[in-house]
Amino acid sequence: MTFQEEEVTEFLHLFDLNKYKIRHFPGCSHLELLKDAQHNHILTTYSIWEDEADLENYRNSDLFREVWSETKKKFSDKPLAFSMKRFLEVN
Repeated sequence: MTFQEEEVTEFLHLFDLNKYKIRHFPGCSHLELLKDAQHNHILTTYSIWEDEADLENYRNSDLFREVWSETKKKFSDKPLAFSMKRFLEVN
């Protein structure tokens, strides 16, 4: 997500208020907020969901609608989103 630089602090506050609700939403087993190494206004969330139905339930929830409606106001560019499945894990 590429944010307007002046909106990053507000987004971080919004994320902080909701991170435990998201992380403990049924089916979510992992949640991280990552920041670009060179650009402080580029962030991404990384989450792991037990299955696609759990992610879809989250996307259709009031929690997602509330957080997303506030988050998207802060963008300076179109966000990218994609889902992936574990293919290979190396230990």
